[in-house]
Amino acid sequence: MIYLPIAEMPVSIWLMVGLGAAVGFLSGMFGVGGGFILTPFLMFMGVPPAVAVATQSVQLVATSTSSVLTHWRNGHVDFKMGGYLLAGGMSGSVLGIFIFNALKAQGQIDLLISLSYVTLLTAIGGLMLWENLSHMFSTKKSSAGRHKAGSHLWIHGLPFKARFPVSRLYISAIPPLLLGFLIGVLSAIMGIGGGFILVPAMIYLLRMPAAIVVGTSLFQVIFVAMFSGILHAVTNQTVDIILASLLTVGGVVGAQIGVRTGARVRADELRLILALMILAVGVRLTLDLVWQPSDPFSVTEEPAR
Repeated sequence: MIYLPIAEMPVSIWLMVGLGAAVGFLSGMFGVGGGFILTPFLMFMGVPPAVAVATQSVQLVATSTSSVLTHWRNGHVDFKMGGYLLAGGMSGSVLGIFIFNALKAQGQIDLLISLSYVTLLTAIGGLMLWENLSHMFSTKKSSAGRHKAGSHLWIHGLPFKARFPVSRLYISAIPPLLLGFLIGVLSAIMGIGGGFILVPAMIYLLRMPAAIVVGTSLFQVIFVAMFSGILHAVTNQTVDIILASLLTVGGVVGAQIGVRTGARVRADELRLILALMILAVGVRLTLDLVWQPSDPFSVTEEPAR
């Protein structure tokens, strides 16, 4: 056991390392930062939501970097697309930190974090599951229900077009910038890399090839999570460096295993597993909000001065 000074609680060293390894595995396998899993699990274990959000941002940087290096060696990172996403993400992080600090000062940040996770996870997990099941049970084998890389939606007709050779796209720069901005806001408020939103959006909205999406998503996660972590440390002092170190040790190892495992699994199967995981965490958080605690009231004496 080790005592966490910021979280003000004892934790098992091996449990935290194992949790970090599990999240790192998911990060490398699915191209998500893993914050949507790690932050709720830390909250389940009793870590204050504000500390969980800020601390796991540090862990995201290490695991995402480990995964991106492997994807980069395989030529599966679109750095130009990642740059546009990153530009929007940095701006969004500043706004997100402002909202986080304002609500923290009013004592409402814990509720906001929980409600944000419930809303996003159940909505996105449900939509992803519906899309995957609809395709699996569809009798049509044509491409009518499929989203091909390089096909176009109305958003691709927007101005300020840019060419992305790695992704084989020529689209407006506005959607990647706005998408990155949204991820930046959510990263600061919820402590997520945003991959569970970014990956589906890059596939279904930007029409990027699935092989390029994972590495590019993680590239953006590195810098947005780093920026958010620094802002949290400076403005809130809620980053528990001991907890972050334990999670990082396991996360770096797990990320490498996840990258290799993901390369051997079909893209459709990956999306289905990710959808089920997102939905499961969202349901658990919903139950935590509606369940009545066993001891709803407590009285404490203020120490004499």
